[in-house]
Amino acid sequence: MTSTVAEYETLAELNELTSVAVIGMGYVGLPTALGLHESGVEVIGIDLSQNRLDAIRTGEVDLIEADHRRLEKAVHQEDFRLTADSARMAEADAVLVCVPTGLDEYLMPDLGPLESACAALVKHARPGQTLILTSTSYVGTSGRLLVKPLVARGFKIGRDIFVASSPERIDPGNVTHTQQETPRVLGGVTPTCTAMAQRVINLLTPAVHCVSSAEAAELTKLYENTFRAVNIALANEFAEISDGFAIDPIEVIDAAASKPYGFMAFHPGPGVGGHCIPCDPHYLLWQLRATQHNAPLVTQAMHAIAERPKQVVDRIAATLSQDGKGLGGTRVLVVGVTYKPGVQDVRSSSALDIIDLLAARGAKVGYHDPLVPNIRVTGGQLDSVAEPEGGDWDVALIHTVQPGHGYDWLGQCPLVIDATYRFDPSLFAN
Repeated sequence: MTSTVAEYETLAELNELTSVAVIGMGYVGLPTALGLHESGVEVIGIDLSQNRLDAIRTGEVDLIEADHRRLEKAVHQEDFRLTADSARMAEADAVLVCVPTGLDEYLMPDLGPLESACAALVKHARPGQTLILTSTSYVGTSGRLLVKPLVARGFKIGRDIFVASSPERIDPGNVTHTQQETPRVLGGVTPTCTAMAQRVINLLTPAVHCVSSAEAAELTKLYENTFRAVNIALANEFAEISDGFAIDPIEVIDAAASKPYGFMAFHPGPGVGGHCIPCDPHYLLWQLRATQHNAPLVTQAMHAIAERPKQVVDRIAATLSQDGKGLGGTRVLVVGVTYKPGVQDVRSSSALDIIDLLAARGAKVGYHDPLVPNIRVTGGQLDSVAEPEGGDWDVALIHTVQPGHGYDWLGQCPLVIDATYRFDPSLFAN
């Protein structure tokens, strides 16, 4: 029997929403916790890393300016609590799981953090709670990691506990599309679960698009990022095609984008990074392999994305060869190593692969990034060149341009290769 609106309202009255726990206080969990706290509920931020919790308390975390202001206010208030004790989630009326879901070295889903978080949630769950999985994962994750073990504990899903999926839509460093302004997709295990979870998600954004099930919400997130991956792969391929005609690919893309229908502009670059595009489509491909379904377009796109750093290195080598030079012994400075401008995040950044590939081909590689003092590469730790001199390098590869920093020194470099295709030196002069 489908629950009525009146029944939902009665449930809401019986399950007052005054506190929310957030499991995982990283790039997604921390902004989520701050958004919830600003909406007026008590927040319990849970993270197993004491170093991460200490960094949050001191404000030494990567956030947009508006969230930094929220954090400065929140950490001094009693209704914003940070803890490494997972048992504290039992105190909350609702719990959001915001832990990372990455890949292992074989491009297989690394579900360890998510499985641990969900196991702790099931262990400490109590009647009346609303449990929402926001981490991106394969279709059926909510059912396998939450519903089945909760039922085994004796819970009645949709009656005395409520489970839903609402995949995160947070773009680190993006001040144009904030969490509050970005619609969220939500699917509950039952209609009642959807209604109960919507009360929570509405604390973060007024725009909630409800779908028929948790599985539909999970697949929606995979489709979103697979769509981006396929189109980025196409943009990269088109950049190579344009180069063969000696035509600027950005000019062509901008011209095509003047069409008001049937076209969405994607831009070429040195590769992809972060927690979405390099990872999420592989969750879909992994699950499809298990069911013997094929997705040749997605497979080819992800292969092309994986090959992009090599293409960038080949481009450097080809440019050098025009002057009778090779990569061996050439001094190459990679400009910017984060996966996108304005963040400190180097997760899955193509810059790391490019540096390794350059070093493997004999180049003497350094990097400059004002937001990242050091990185780990195959050869060990590499420190950023704080104040580069263009004349000290044979080649400068522009990978990521950090806003608010000067790059006029690039004019002294004998060869500059723009892997972003959009670098305008006049905008970044000191």
